[in-house]
Amino acid sequence: MKQDKALKHLRKSYEKGHLNENETPNQPYLQFTKWLYEAIELGFYEPNAMTLATADERGRPSCRPVLIKAHDERGLVWFSNYQSRKGHHLAKNHYASLQFYWPECERVIRIEGSVEMIAKEESDAYFEARPLTHRIGAWASSQSEVISGRQTIVKQAAKYGAQFGLNPPRPPHWGGYRLLPEYWEFWQGRPSRLHDRIAYSITAQGEWVKQRLAP
Repeated sequence: MKQDKALKHLRKSYEKGHLNENETPNQPYLQFTKWLYEAIELGFYEPNAMTLATADERGRPSCRPVLIKAHDERGLVWFSNYQSRKGHHLAKNHYASLQFYWPECERVIRIEGSVEMIAKEESDAYFEARPLTHRIGAWASSQSEVISGRQTIVKQAAKYGAQFGLNPPRPPHWGGYRLLPEYWEFWQGRPSRLHDRIAYSITAQGEWVKQRLAP
């Protein structure tokens, strides 16, 4: 294995915060909203960006960035093309994982659980609130399929723009997903790689159990 000297000597000391299990709420959703809105208020770059990891029916994983667009005690919501690669994965395997990473404050949140499609009315409401170009783009893109070049997607956008004008309806193949959390983990970087990790797991009775994990 080739040793890359530039990579070998990359080091960083994490010193921007701490996380104490005695100071965190018993409900992980409360800790999530605290950290999320701190990231938003501090002006971090795309604080709503999260990595979505899915797996196909053979268990082969794939990950990609998506944007959280809604959340409540039930779970976290993002929107996508149902016929995309992640859509096909979720149709076969309903379990997924999300991760937020905010390097500015040296924090990570991981969430695992099952995924469901949200109600059509919720998808309709969000779609109507999107900019017109984004609504046309949802029609123009056959997401994850091979295309001959960028001109293909440009032509499709022009086609649907002319067809729908200012009022494109929501495509039947596009809408929202909600991850229903069964596991949360909050990671705060600390010096000497002695990081803080607080995990929450849900019991069969629907109660959250909070534990500290070794870094």
